[in-house]
Amino acid sequence: MVLFKDKIIKYLLVGLVLLMSSSAFSQQQYMFTQYMFNGLAINPAYAGSHESLTLTTVARKQWVGFPGAPSTQTFSAHSPLKFGNASVGGVIYHDKIGALNQTGLNGIYAYRIPIGKGKLSMAIQGGFYHYATDYTGVKIISEGGNIVDPEFQYDISKFVPNFGAGLYYHTSNYYVGFSIPQLINVPAWNSETGGVDNIKHYFIHGGYVFDINRDLKLKPNFLIKAVTGAPVEFDLNANLLIKNRVWVGFSYRSLESIDAIVQLQLNNELQIGYSYDFGTGGIGNYNSGSHELMLSYRIKTRKEIILTPRYF
Repeated sequence: MVLFKDKIIKYLLVGLVLLMSSSAFSQQQYMFTQYMFNGLAINPAYAGSHESLTLTTVARKQWVGFPGAPSTQTFSAHSPLKFGNASVGGVIYHDKIGALNQTGLNGIYAYRIPIGKGKLSMAIQGGFYHYATDYTGVKIISEGGNIVDPEFQYDISKFVPNFGAGLYYHTSNYYVGFSIPQLINVPAWNSETGGVDNIKHYFIHGGYVFDINRDLKLKPNFLIKAVTGAPVEFDLNANLLIKNRVWVGFSYRSLESIDAIVQLQLNNELQIGYSYDFGTGGIGNYNSGSHELMLSYRIKTRKEIILTPRYF
């Protein structure tokens, strides 16, 4: 009886994933556990903050073992320009959940102004994403076996423009930022009303580095995410830096997971990180967790710049 109940719940959750992917013409904003080391993923104003050309790739596999679970891959690059206060960057990403595939490209321009002991960056980004679905292969489970649902007998392939903006202020030991990845209204199908809603994502993030002693530093971080028509979500994190080489940290993502993070600063240029998310309920009870791998490499753009390990 318990096994049968678990199967029913799992089928219902699979259906939920399919419904999540059936929001026609909407962009699902990807999210990473290691956002505190990869600020460009959530805020275009992060561009140029490393004072070097930085190349970063991230691969995330969510809810391992769960049918139709999300997976995301990104590649980003950003750098200050040789002259002046401007920086540029770009992000290429692919996101898949259920029957939905999204592939996008964003170009970024940021202008940074020295203020006090830090710099304030103001940025805009623009690009597009390709939204495609494969609903014709979706099967609905019933007592009589697999049946074809007429509601899923159509596919979508659409290019959608995207614009966003952000603010980011940082010093040598703290940062704070605000961003809206989609400034233009992104239409999303509302299955309850039969109409179209307009959704936006808002991010507020920040962190501070505390010197404990010569070999240890503590960096707490936070991320607040608000989405039109949905409850506010938050992520609280703390990372411990050991001898400027090894980061070890934990995060709590509201109503979703507890996360473990390890980052290795192999040298001043190369950084590699891994995180594992433990689900705290709901779908988390029916999968083997989420994995995320990050690789970042920095290249000097000016001879006078000395690369040092980055805290954020």
